[in-house]
Amino acid sequence: MTRSIPIAALALIAVIQCEAFTTPITKPALFTPPSYTHHRNTHRMASSSPETKTEESSSSSRTTQQEMMDEASDALASVGWSRPLDDGEMTSDDPFVQRIDESIQRDMGVSLDELLNPAKVVNLERDLFNLRSELAVITGKGDMNVGGLSTSECDGGGGGEEADKIRASIDKKEKTLLVERRAVFRGWLKNVFLGQAVLSLGLSWFMVTDPGVLFGGNDWYYSLNLEMPIKVLGFWWWWLFIVPSLRSRRPSGAEKKALDIAFLGTPLISLVAPIATKDTAIIWAANLAVVAGAYAFAFTFDSDDDEEDEGGSSGPAWLKFIYKSLDFGSGRERGARS
Repeated sequence: MTRSIPIAALALIAVIQCEAFTTPITKPALFTPPSYTHHRNTHRMASSSPETKTEESSSSSRTTQQEMMDEASDALASVGWSRPLDDGEMTSDDPFVQRIDESIQRDMGVSLDELLNPAKVVNLERDLFNLRSELAVITGKGDMNVGGLSTSECDGGGGGEEADKIRASIDKKEKTLLVERRAVFRGWLKNVFLGQAVLSLGLSWFMVTDPGVLFGGNDWYYSLNLEMPIKVLGFWWWWLFIVPSLRSRRPSGAEKKALDIAFLGTPLISLVAPIATKDTAIIWAANLAVVAGAYAFAFTFDSDDDEEDEGGSSGPAWLKFIYKSLDFGSGRERGARS
């Protein structure tokens, strides 16, 4: 019985040591009287309560301010004067573009589409909006809505060298914008492009059939052996001058789609047709057939919905990219950056 006590004690010590290797090490708890523990916890709760309330109040305040800012931004966006800081594309449905269109109609009596460079006008208006917003912040006016305001109304004065640079940039862009707003795409200019297309059509026919009629009176024509190069240039004339002249009139709807198809189809024919024939007149006629077929297809299958479909949004991505590339500079890209 006496020997069993030390053995039991050794067994207990062994068990304790094994638990020490398998149990995670934790900070040893200190024994404190219950009354002291109660008072200390009460003190912690009392001391941390104001900070917690302050943090919760601050968080609530920030949330409320953010909600107010979001509501204000939505309100500005709905009337077209949200802050357009990025260089993303704008369409004719964008409120910002619609406000510009209304302003031009009021001041110039024409729509935005009737200007020579509508995309440039949109870009300038966007740049001026951003610059005036930046000037208002720098000169102490604050983060204000500068939509519809003049530069003087957004300038609080002072601001140092940085503000002077912004003022100089604004002045330069305002002068350019004034010129662009007055540059209207008149009807007579469309007729000039149409006449250019007709003249190019006749000229190209003589080039592919008998270029000597046009250039035979020049010695260089024979000495340089230019008959075949001019004939080849004649059927390429469709893609180089005839179709681009027609597209420069800024057609819409079915005609625009027809000329987009022709602009893609004529170079393909000019590259592939010489494999089948060396007769330049036949290749010229094949280009004519492509253009005529494009008009027939577009006017047969075009609808009102397609007229609003800028860039063929119903087609595959590569086709949309091609159509959007063809639209560049035509006034339909609305804010595209060059």
